[in-house]
Amino acid sequence: MKKFVVPAIILLAMGALVVGGVVLLSILFPPDKTTASYNGQLHVDGARILNQHNEEIQLTGISTQGIQWFGDLYNATSIGEMKHEFGINVFRIAMYVRPEDNGYVANPELKNKVIELVDAAIALDMYAIIDWHVLNEYTPLTYQEEALEFFGEMSEKYGETPNVIYEICNEPNGREITWQDHVKPYAEKVVAKIREKAPKALIIVGTPDWSKDLLSVKPYPLEDQNVAYAVHFYAGTDNKILRDNMDIFRENNLAVFVSECGGTDSTGQGKLWDEKMQEWVDYLNEKKISWVYWAFSNKDEASAIVTEKYKPGVYDEEKGLADYLSENGQLLKRMLAKPED
Repeated sequence: MKKFVVPAIILLAMGALVVGGVVLLSILFPPDKTTASYNGQLHVDGARILNQHNEEIQLTGISTQGIQWFGDLYNATSIGEMKHEFGINVFRIAMYVRPEDNGYVANPELKNKVIELVDAAIALDMYAIIDWHVLNEYTPLTYQEEALEFFGEMSEKYGETPNVIYEICNEPNGREITWQDHVKPYAEKVVAKIREKAPKALIIVGTPDWSKDLLSVKPYPLEDQNVAYAVHFYAGTDNKILRDNMDIFRENNLAVFVSECGGTDSTGQGKLWDEKMQEWVDYLNEKKISWVYWAFSNKDEASAIVTEKYKPGVYDEEKGLADYLSENGQLLKRMLAKPED
C-alpha cells in the first residue's frame, strides 16, 4: 500500500492554526495571574519574590486571629467568602503557641485545624501561610523543640505543595531578645528542618522588636537564600522610619514580607488611620511587597474585619458582605480595590 505523505506546507499550516488558536484563546481568556496555579512555587531573588515564571509577584491576603479562639469562623466556606469579597490570594493561619493562650503546646490538636485550612486554601487556588505565632513567650527558643516537631510534620505533608509558605516565628520581642542570640539560632534549626522535606518552599522569618528590627538582621542574614524576613506594621503606630529601614534592608538584596499589618494602632484598638494606611499600601504596591491584613475575626475590637453578626455562609452574590463588614473591613476593601472596582 502506498503511504500517504502530508505535504510540509499543510503541516506548517496546521501548526500555525494550532499556535494561532492557543494565542487567540490566551487573548480571549487570559490566565488569572493572581492564582497559585499560575504563579506556582515562589522563590526569592535578592529583594524580590518571583513566581515560577520568574515574574515578580505581590501577594495580598488576610490573617486569622488565633485559631484556638475563633476556629468556628474559619473553614472552606469563609475562606472562599474572603477571597470573593476582597480578591485576596493568600490566607494566613495564626496558630498561637503558649499553653497560657491555649496554644499548640497545650493543645496540639490545633494542627488539625491548620491542616483543614491549608487544604481549603489550596482547593481555592490560594497560598496558605502556616504561622507559628510566637508572641508573649518573647523568644522563639522557648518552644524550639515543639517548633521542630510541628514544622517537620507540616513540611512532610506539604513539601511538594507550592501553595504552602512557612512563617516560623511571628513576633520575637522584648528588650533582651536579639537576632544574633535568639532568633537566628532558632531560625537556622527550623529552616534546616523544613528543608529536609520542602527544599523549595518560601519561608518567612520573624525579626526582633515585634518584627520591625531589620537593621540588626541586615549584617547577619541567614545562609538560606529562599527566605523573606517578616515586617509587621500598624498604621497608627508605624510610619516612614520603618519604610526607610525596609528600603535600606532591600537595597542589601534581602527580601521582606509584610505578614501582618493593620489600619489601627499596634493594640488593635482605637481609631482607624485611613490616610496613613493608604500611604503604606501605596508604598507596598510600588515596591511589590506582599502584605497580609489583621485580622479576620468578629471580636469586639477595632482590628476585626467582620462584625459579630457574621457567620460563614452568609455571602450574598449581589451585596457581598456589605451587611457584615466592620469599619476595618470596609477600610480593607478600599485598600484592596482595583482601579476598575
